Amino acid sequence: PSRRTGELDNRGSHFYLAKFWSEELAAQDEDTELKAKFAPIAQALAENEEKIVAELNEVQGKPADIGGYYAVDPAKVNAVMRPSETLNQIIGSLQA
Repeated sequence: PSRRTGELDNRGSHFYLAKFWSEELAAQDEDTELKAKFAPIAQALAENEEKIVAELNEVQGKPADIGGYYAVDPAKVNAVMRPSETLNQIIGSLQA
């Protein structure tokens, strides 16, 4: 992650961690159920990489209301830390 605005920060690192893990799980042959579950996730993350990175970079450099300093609002923090609707939909499909 970079500390400079316009470059990937921790949110981008989380995206790439999810992408690489899903690719590895989809490539392994020891657990076919796991492979089948993560193959479409890996494909969707790879196909939407540019869009997701753009969505993550788009929110940088803007003030964010997280509902406080010590006692933050979890819903507001979630919105700030998960700004890519595309990534949220892909990851959310795992819960279905």
